[in-house]
Amino acid sequence: MRDMNEEAATNAGQRTNAGQPANAGRTTAEAIEQGGSGLGVSELLALVMTAEPAGPEPGDSDSVPEAGSDAPVPDLDPDGLADAIAVAAGRYLPQGHLDADADFFDAGGSSVHAVELAAELERDLGVELDLDDVFADARPSSLARRWLERGGHQVPLPAPRTADAELLPAPARAVLPAPAPAGLPAWSPRPERPVPVTTLPLPDLADDPHSTARREDLDQILADLALADRLPFLRSPEPLPPRRILLTGATGFLGSHMLLDLLRHSDAHVYCLVRGADEEAATARLAEQLRTYRLPWNAEVRRRVTVLPGDIRRPRLGLSDELWHTLAHELDSVVGVAAAVDFLRGYQSLRAGNVLGTLTLAELAATGRPKPLHHISSIAVFNEVGISSMGEDDPFAHVDRLVAGYDQSKWAAEAALRRARDHGLIVSALRPGGIGGHTKTGAHNPQDLSSGLISAFGRFRTVPAFRCLNAAPVDWVSRVAVAVVCEPDAWGFDYHLTGVPNTLDDVVRDMAFGGMHVRVEDWDRWRTDTLARLEAEPVPELAFLARVLQSPTALKLCEATLKGPAATAERTDALVEALGLTPAARYDAQAQLKTFEKLAGDGLARLPRKEDQPYLWFAETTEGRVRRAGDGADAVGTPCSMALTLSIASMYQLVKERRVDVSGEITCPAVHAEPLTVVHGDVWVRPEEGIPHQHGLKHQLLRYRMRLRDTDGRLWWLEGHKYARARRDLWRQTRALTIELGREGEPATFTGEVVVPADSYVRDQIDGIKVAPHLTGQEKRAAKLTWLAWFGLEMGRGLAGPFARAAADLLDLRRTPNPTERHR
Repeated sequence: MRDMNEEAATNAGQRTNAGQPANAGRTTAEAIEQGGSGLGVSELLALVMTAEPAGPEPGDSDSVPEAGSDAPVPDLDPDGLADAIAVAAGRYLPQGHLDADADFFDAGGSSVHAVELAAELERDLGVELDLDDVFADARPSSLARRWLERGGHQVPLPAPRTADAELLPAPARAVLPAPAPAGLPAWSPRPERPVPVTTLPLPDLADDPHSTARREDLDQILADLALADRLPFLRSPEPLPPRRILLTGATGFLGSHMLLDLLRHSDAHVYCLVRGADEEAATARLAEQLRTYRLPWNAEVRRRVTVLPGDIRRPRLGLSDELWHTLAHELDSVVGVAAAVDFLRGYQSLRAGNVLGTLTLAELAATGRPKPLHHISSIAVFNEVGISSMGEDDPFAHVDRLVAGYDQSKWAAEAALRRARDHGLIVSALRPGGIGGHTKTGAHNPQDLSSGLISAFGRFRTVPAFRCLNAAPVDWVSRVAVAVVCEPDAWGFDYHLTGVPNTLDDVVRDMAFGGMHVRVEDWDRWRTDTLARLEAEPVPELAFLARVLQSPTALKLCEATLKGPAATAERTDALVEALGLTPAARYDAQAQLKTFEKLAGDGLARLPRKEDQPYLWFAETTEGRVRRAGDGADAVGTPCSMALTLSIASMYQLVKERRVDVSGEITCPAVHAEPLTVVHGDVWVRPEEGIPHQHGLKHQLLRYRMRLRDTDGRLWWLEGHKYARARRDLWRQTRALTIELGREGEPATFTGEVVVPADSYVRDQIDGIKVAPHLTGQEKRAAKLTWLAWFGLEMGRGLAGPFARAAADLLDLRRTPNPTERHR
């Protein structure tokens, strides 16, 4: 799984100036391909993205049949076919038209629209393109050229855009960069590394039907890397906490949480670049997204946030020249989170936002006052099948072996920024893996691949075999990322915000804790079964997952993810420790609990309910005596015994409530001649987190609460406690239960103690555990081991508490005892 955190730049936006002729976009593209001079990153973006489609020229309507027409399709040349595809594609866009050289997705098309468009092109134009063609490069001109090539209508290929590197203005006068900021004492410095290569040997693609497209992508990546060489040389910024920060991607999952963390943990004013027609629309969009992720939008937040309507894909971010120059001279820091996160689209389709947009932010950081650039990258830069390690300073994957456009675009953006570092730009590369839901609110990204997979795991009770999953909750990722932004000593290094990896056994156990026992399958079978179930029972929220599982390109990405090694994060761990932040922890069942509940509330997963049949139970018998309340401690009392069955409907019940269901009978002649039946009963494990009673001497291990009925129909209540004390009789403490018993609505009539006989404890509560018969043998063993591990851990915590308290008291050397000590 990869980072599903940034704002997806996939929606609508105007592309061109009204009144331009229909072929103006193509003319512009040809000019770019042939080279030029005097153009910067922003000017390049202007040429690529600012031509407005005007539709077919007057008089051309007869040459392009309408959808559904029975008229024969003429033998089209590349330009004519591109125009026909553009007309068809325009019908799926908000503005109703698309230029032949504009990207379908950037103009507002969705993956669903892409499926419908491909079907229409085959039906009405006879153009048979698979979805990978559309996702790889969704410009009508490119689609037309590819189809004609494969159909035997060969046309000259445009020259690859390697000339883009020459379109930036000449470099500014070189200024020797100041030394990079020193790290905190515990950190290891970034080792010297070679600059990414400027030429790549092309792989043998003779048997690849998409070989031409892959070669074009590699050529384009090389050209895009060279764009960074045109950035000016500059000095290092002042190493001071930022007061004015530009943040992109604030409406995305990670970006929204980073916005709030920046406000909480700094005094900075944050400028948020948000897509919108004007400031009012952009502000409304930001407020709506924050509320979607259960984040506040109030007067205090609004006071410290300035919303700038703009677009990462536009020249100079879509800002006016005046505002651009103002930001260049007044900002203290640039934080780039926005990116298009789509595993189906190709490099050409993602390039404008993910690569050129990143270079635009680098240009802003290098203009005027030098500013650090904090770039949200991804461990997708390592997403090569067979890569041996993923350390913070390890070499990236070979770009020619990255198959997904998203992986390629993140690789190219970070490789280009490494070149920018050689010009003196301070760049921090922050690489999340999968970003899970918030541990406290359960907020998650509904279109996140991690959430989609978790939903499928829980819904269908199967998981594919994998090596490890590099994922962390959004609140931890956001907090550490903001710490880097606000700490000058942390600037300029690479960090892995991946948390503690989850192994396959971890995930299976966590699903069991959630009450969802899963079966492990090999990847091919899991994929086939999941697609079949999604087809039989469509889930709208998981439609995107089905498209990923059907895409050959996305499948290769998934294969690399499932077989990849664990990401390591020594520098991040050192930073977290040095700043006193919460250390990384595994994104386990407890951390995922709120997200599981949110997924279940949205209909994506089903959590066990209390009324479900028990899946694990065991017997507990106790024997002892009770005496009437008020009798002295030396009173003999009356025999009392309990024959109970303790059960759980799921481990989720324990994770959520730490509660066990109780049924059975209580025999106590002093109360009634016949046994009392348990009407309802609960056992709470470490209630109230084991908060101690009686000045810390007695810590709660278990609390029993039962409602009873005698044979005459009268109701009784019973409450019992197992306590932990700083004594040597630990074995007895786990078996002895202090009880109170009385009539319903009245105070306790009897008090006493009952104990589980030593010879029955292991026999009943360990060897005697029963598991639901519908589970397989392996699942039964897993259920028993999971219960015993959980219960043993909770008991261990409870028993350790009083000893830790006693040790603290012994080490307390204060001369004056406190009031509690005087009364002990």
